[in-house]
Amino acid sequence: MPEQQSIEYKQSWHDEYLKWVCGFANAQGGVIFIGKDDAGKVVGISDYKKLMDEIPNKVKDLMGILVDVNLHEENELYYLEIITQPYAVPISLRGRYYYRSGSTKQELIGAALTDYLLRKSGKTWDEVAEPTATLDDIDDASLKSYIAASLHAGRIADVEGLSKADLIAKLRLTDDIGNIKRAAIVLFGQNPGKFFNNCVVKMGRFGKDGSDLRFQETVEGNIVYLLKEVIEQLNRKFFTRAISFEGIQRIEKGEYPIAAIREMLLNALVHRNYLGTSVVQMRMFDNHFNIWNEGELPAGISLDSLKRQHPSWPRNLLIADVCFKGGYIDAWGRGTLKIISTCKEAGLPDPEIIEQDGGILVTLFKNKYSAEQLKKLGLNERQLKAVLYVVEYGSITNSKYQEINEVGKTLATEELKELIGKDIIKQAGSKGRGSKYELEK
Repeated sequence: MPEQQSIEYKQSWHDEYLKWVCGFANAQGGVIFIGKDDAGKVVGISDYKKLMDEIPNKVKDLMGILVDVNLHEENELYYLEIITQPYAVPISLRGRYYYRSGSTKQELIGAALTDYLLRKSGKTWDEVAEPTATLDDIDDASLKSYIAASLHAGRIADVEGLSKADLIAKLRLTDDIGNIKRAAIVLFGQNPGKFFNNCVVKMGRFGKDGSDLRFQETVEGNIVYLLKEVIEQLNRKFFTRAISFEGIQRIEKGEYPIAAIREMLLNALVHRNYLGTSVVQMRMFDNHFNIWNEGELPAGISLDSLKRQHPSWPRNLLIADVCFKGGYIDAWGRGTLKIISTCKEAGLPDPEIIEQDGGILVTLFKNKYSAEQLKKLGLNERQLKAVLYVVEYGSITNSKYQEINEVGKTLATEELKELIGKDIIKQAGSKGRGSKYELEK
């Protein structure tokens, strides 16, 4: 059995491996086998008697926790099994905190440590009160817009006649003594930059690659404001055809599906890591468009999980709850599935979702006729050259295929038929000599 989230193999013991014990205790628990190679094959250890006494004592003295150390024998070779249970409280080793993620051990520092300690205390970043904030820091227009959306979605009731203070309290955005929580500022703050410097969306129009920046725009504000203003900026300066959130269940012909862009923006704003310093970044290229937000996937959710039905594990529980009540999102973890399905319905290639630079990057592709997308379809170099020729000139003939690829008619005919079978091109007009092939749009 290979190493995984809860299993680690070591051929011999070193005190350095106490960090792995700490990481398991802070995650979901796990087992370290001493005397096995990386493939899980028993290689044996000779000092097992001494280690059976030393390891549990060191763990107890340095971390204040208990582990089970069991002795096993296979083919006259001895190995140890160190079982660490998960702990509800944070566990440190010499003042440092470690965490098991996948098959790796990570040291938690900075924002990651703060987030971890908050979660261990039963809170998320957005649930913490901001003591210097007051009701004057809440934007009336944003709150009014949100309440209208909530009533339209049918997810909130009994709000008529309530004061601003009562509305904020009803949304659980104040603590027991009335202090404003961070979520309220991120959602409705009049000037959230006064408190947090990352309530910003940065947009850039690029040429062929990321080094060719043509122009850029920056929008700063609360989530309600950003949802509206970012779309207006995209319409004015970035998209060739304006989009709207009205009628989002309808797939309209345009550069990209409305619903996909909506979900990408919402995911970036709602599920991002506000403990960090980076802002949401949107990049527009000739053939693709992407959004990046800081914050890696939570433990237990993989990139493959995002492509199928999966539970919703929001990083910012309170922000997500308020956005659900506003009808902005649902609570079923369907955001990425909506992005994928709407692209499919619009006839676009599957979006790409990856972890990159400490965050999540989601990319939409304008069509399947870019060189990058065509290569994914298994085209050979001749077919790739031919399709790109059609993209540029509108059509191609069998004789032109032969000319640009320096091949005979038989091979050209076979490879053109393969392109038709892949729904990339279609035969236009009459068949026979001089027949043209166009893109199958």
